Amino acid sequence: MIQIGVIGAGAMGSGIAQVAAQSGHSVLLYDTNLTVVEKAIQQIKISLNKLAEKGKISQQDSLIIGERIRAIDDIADLKDCGLIIEAIIEKLEIKQSVFKNLEQVVNADCILATNTSSLSIAAISGALENKSRFLGIHFFNPATLMPLVEIIPSFSTSEITISKSIDLIKSWSKTTVLAKDTPGFIVNRIARPFYGEALRIYEEGIADYATIDWAMKEIGGFKMGPFELMDFIGHDVNYRVTETVFEQMFYDPRYKPSITQKRLFEAGCYGRKTGRGYYDYSVDLPEAMKDNELGYKIFIRILVMLVNEAAEALHLNIASTNDIETAMTKGVNYPKGLLHWADEIGVDVIFEHLDSLYNWYAEDRYRPSILLKMKSMNNQTFF
Repeated sequence: MIQIGVIGAGAMGSGIAQVAAQSGHSVLLYDTNLTVVEKAIQQIKISLNKLAEKGKISQQDSLIIGERIRAIDDIADLKDCGLIIEAIIEKLEIKQSVFKNLEQVVNADCILATNTSSLSIAAISGALENKSRFLGIHFFNPATLMPLVEIIPSFSTSEITISKSIDLIKSWSKTTVLAKDTPGFIVNRIARPFYGEALRIYEEGIADYATIDWAMKEIGGFKMGPFELMDFIGHDVNYRVTETVFEQMFYDPRYKPSITQKRLFEAGCYGRKTGRGYYDYSVDLPEAMKDNELGYKIFIRILVMLVNEAAEALHLNIASTNDIETAMTKGVNYPKGLLHWADEIGVDVIFEHLDSLYNWYAEDRYRPSILLKMKSMNNQTFF
């Protein structure tokens, strides 16, 4: 079994290290501060012990898995790894510097991967001499629980690198989807309206946070409402992804960030991790206005925007139909695949709602995907 290297001992890096170790690999966990890595490994061992207490693994396996992960603070120690996954800060120049240094120490057949959620794979690989062995392997948080992994090759990635990576990640009991190297890949691109349109509805004074969350959970069947979910993810993460996708999409209005979220981000009100985001977690959370008619209008407005993004991703060959559906159900736990959902409600109904928004607001934010329009006009379904 190949040795796995993980760069970055934060929550994501630690999670990836644990997944690899549970799959039988020896793992080297690297960070510039050895104390940080050692603390991360202790947390992993605590997590493994909890799994043993719940009967999901044996106590002996818990100890064995924990011993497979070793802390390092010298990048040269990664020289014998067969795969190295980077999970550090979302700053292009820093990632490029890390991989440039890595390339000097690893073997020629070592696969180099980034766990970036929104940066260009091609741009990160720009620092490498051999770009053919580089790609994106994007896990979702928490990596130990979420089944989806997006595999994102750049135009320089070799077919052997792609196939080896897919086979390896599948051997870790993960579900893989293949995505084109475009802003946000599949999940973070298609999911933008779940947050952005909810914020637009709030900013227009149509409903408050609690009511919008209630509508999406009770009427839409989502496990969390958009404001709950953004507070859970953290605005330091969610806002940055939105901002990055907006910039990389050449400021397309469909991905425009919200001033409301920007102000929370600027104030350091990141959500649950700071005790304050859209909600103040030091007091009882507000009650929703449980109006079914209003709730349905909120739900359908957000849903048609999500379906439009899924249709556009399919139209632009970002991913296959099945991978789009898999990504949204397994990556962000949507109750249904968006394209199946459109077929169920009626593609023509989805298009009519969206076209009505487009005509009312006269904003490109609401322009229908040409694929959605064509299917509606020709009375076609996605499946």
